[in-house]
Amino acid sequence: MLILLPFRQQPGKADTMMDTVDPDGVEQPAFVIGEHHETLDEPLGAFRRARLIHASAGVLIVRTETGRWVVPPGHALWIPAGVLHRLSATGPVRFCSLYAGADAVPLPFHSIAVVPDRLVAALLSAAADLPHDKPFDEPAARLVQVLLDRLPGLPVAPLGLNWPRDPRALRIADALSSNPADSAVLEDLAAAAGVTARTAARLFVKETGQTFGQWRQQLRLLAAVEHLGAGASVTQVAPEVGYSDVSSFIAVFRDAFGDTPARYFR
Repeated sequence: MLILLPFRQQPGKADTMMDTVDPDGVEQPAFVIGEHHETLDEPLGAFRRARLIHASAGVLIVRTETGRWVVPPGHALWIPAGVLHRLSATGPVRFCSLYAGADAVPLPFHSIAVVPDRLVAALLSAAADLPHDKPFDEPAARLVQVLLDRLPGLPVAPLGLNWPRDPRALRIADALSSNPADSAVLEDLAAAAGVTARTAARLFVKETGQTFGQWRQQLRLLAAVEHLGAGASVTQVAPEVGYSDVSSFIAVFRDAFGDTPARYFR
């Protein structure tokens, strides 16, 4: 079971509006493009505007050179202008992307996951129906401006994970991403990666900002979010991400996300 793939482009099939609309070729300072795919493997790329990606159905996986994010339905990811990223989904997914210049929205210059409220979700959907090939009329411009004004106040969601770049730590990260339920201790994982446990522990703190234990727990939680968001049950997901006891998994999930899995995806 592959949850979070290494950062590399892979071939795939997608039916997408991106085939006919180049975001960098649109003259509007801020606009929204809607997309629907049966599966998705978006090519690695970056845009001259920042991008807010909002999933309304299905689960998106977003990778950059330094991080991984899981974007379940009802959540969104902010990616600054110029940041290389790649989107993928193993099943049907519907989402829209807001593209906005850096001066249009006062959001951070780093990627963050946020939780849009119902109004923002509705505004994104309405803005996706606006034409991109001509200037907005006054009502359309007002709609987009209201959308932009509401973005800075959205709550942040802990749906990301910093990814190590040192080859030694990367080998450990990639091994665990292919099997989040792996219960091997760091000593064994480090030995398989050709590094001492002490060095591996130091590398994870230096490159991810988390201890190895914290990093692995977040990896497992994001794997759980991916599968729960796609409709899997808690009893199915818990053992797949390394928890033999469902109650323990629910407790860890609640501590991380502030709610039980059932309420989080309601």
